[in-house]
Amino acid sequence: MSAGTRQERIAQVVRATRAKPGRFRDEHITMAHGAGGKASQTLIEGLLLPAFANDALALLGDAGIVPGDGAIVQGDAGAAPGDGGVVAGATGLALTTDSFVVKPIRFPGGSLGELAVNGTVNDLAVSGARPLALTLSLVLEEGLSAQELREQVQEIALAAERAGVQIVAGDTKVVERGHAEKMYACTTGLGALDPRARLSPRALRPGDRILVSGAIAEHGMAVMLARDEFELDAEIVSDTRSLWPAADALLQSAGAELRCMRDATRGGVASALNELARASRVCALVHESEVPVAPAVAAAAELLGIDPMYVANEGRLLAFVAPEAAAGALAALRAVPGCEHATEIGEILTEPSGMVLVDTAFGGRRVMDLLAGDPLPRIC
Repeated sequence: MSAGTRQERIAQVVRATRAKPGRFRDEHITMAHGAGGKASQTLIEGLLLPAFANDALALLGDAGIVPGDGAIVQGDAGAAPGDGGVVAGATGLALTTDSFVVKPIRFPGGSLGELAVNGTVNDLAVSGARPLALTLSLVLEEGLSAQELREQVQEIALAAERAGVQIVAGDTKVVERGHAEKMYACTTGLGALDPRARLSPRALRPGDRILVSGAIAEHGMAVMLARDEFELDAEIVSDTRSLWPAADALLQSAGAELRCMRDATRGGVASALNELARASRVCALVHESEVPVAPAVAAAAELLGIDPMYVANEGRLLAFVAPEAAAGALAALRAVPGCEHATEIGEILTEPSGMVLVDTAFGGRRVMDLLAGDPLPRIC
């Protein structure tokens, strides 16, 4: 059997599998259900979406998939009774929610507190919304050092200031010793929909270019190495940062030619590409040699047997841009601090629909599917 025939048969099997609606049949929740791969997808498609079905959730995806983390809420902002904060002056709103359970809570280049802010505002930014305000709930473990808590609270405040958002409401809970990993953070983010944004996970078209805002896999590798579970010594720091400046630059440069943006968090670039290819019923082709990976990250990933394409990022976005606007969008992205190494890594094709292909550095081509399990430790 030729390589081309074998590749086509693999593609047919993957397409047939993906055409079936997701069903949640697992008897127990495992770590894989939080890894951003196939188990996460079946949990969302087979349990959560059917239970909570409504028009707002339907707008997030296609055929039951949820390729984005922010919902658009139309209407005037008003006062909320009880524990809610008030944000006035916005009529097109985006809403997102997230939870952060990273271990350790401090790692090279960042911390749980900083991650909670950046991760939330980034979900808004890639939805085309300028972040306005956050709510914050902290779950604290009995025995947590007061000094550690002070440091995390201060880092939350500093990250919010840098991101241009306010913490307008919150809550705290304490659980018994041994029932949490020092502390967890749960956030809700509110943003104002930018009038320049015409973004949709179903808007990708053949010919569109795929841009990434910088070197990938730095956050996930930094957290993994911070646990001292591997005998590796590498200078890798997390990429955690607010992505609104990058999103703002892309919206200004490309406008309506900017099809979609996505922050490549759980499951990394590979999962984000798969979800969007499926939503738009197109094929995403990635040129492996063009994907920016820092030498230290590439070396650590090779030693650990991990593909950087599946490793989480917390300060990188993927942008899908019409071909005529790609050069300008890339230049605008590179002018943003922290995005100097932004690169075009591929393009959108027609077939095979709903799949991601990789042109390898060795001249071959392979399918890059969603994660089937949970090969990586929890890192966000």
